[in-house]
Amino acid sequence: MAAPLHVDDPFDPLVALAGLWTTKLAERYLPLDDLPPAKYECLGGRLVMSPMEGAANRYAVGRLVILLDGPARDADALVYPSVNMRFDDQTWIEPDVAVLRESAQQATWVPAGRVLMPVEFVSPGSRRRDRIDKPALCAAAGVPFFLRVEIDGAYVAVELHELVDRAYVSRQRAVSGQRFRTDVPFAMDFDPLELLEPGVAPR
Repeated sequence: MAAPLHVDDPFDPLVALAGLWTTKLAERYLPLDDLPPAKYECLGGRLVMSPMEGAANRYAVGRLVILLDGPARDADALVYPSVNMRFDDQTWIEPDVAVLRESAQQATWVPAGRVLMPVEFVSPGSRRRDRIDKPALCAAAGVPFFLRVEIDGAYVAVELHELVDRAYVSRQRAVSGQRFRTDVPFAMDFDPLELLEPGVAPR
């Protein structure tokens, strides 16, 4: 009697490549089929998947890009809704907004050294990464500024951090109803309420 045919399990990159991810492997296997849209980031070869931003953050991202575009261009910088910000072949993040020192020139992977200011919108599922891990990674790479936005209902907080002695220090902060004003890394002047979806009543 013939031995039963053995069929190998189908290749699952999430299992087979755990801890081994690189930018080349990401280009080959991501995004993953049959899974909902996600943000793919990687820390030391460990792939980190996050759900796409909720409606409040996604709307605010679009508004912030509009608010920053003109002032950034006046300072010879460019605003991108998102880029793959690369630290090394096994480490990258995808900030919600990225202000670059110059054009990305259609690159898939943008070196951290070309980023003037990443912007993170804090999400419930990635609060620690957005508030602690990603800023630490950017500071270690010498990225000069880091902007964090946090939306909780009708409450909005915007905080700019500047790199001082390889660590970020808070330079400017404003919440709903206040003006967020700074002249670095370029002129910014807006009320965080401008990032709220229409119809959301301010507190």
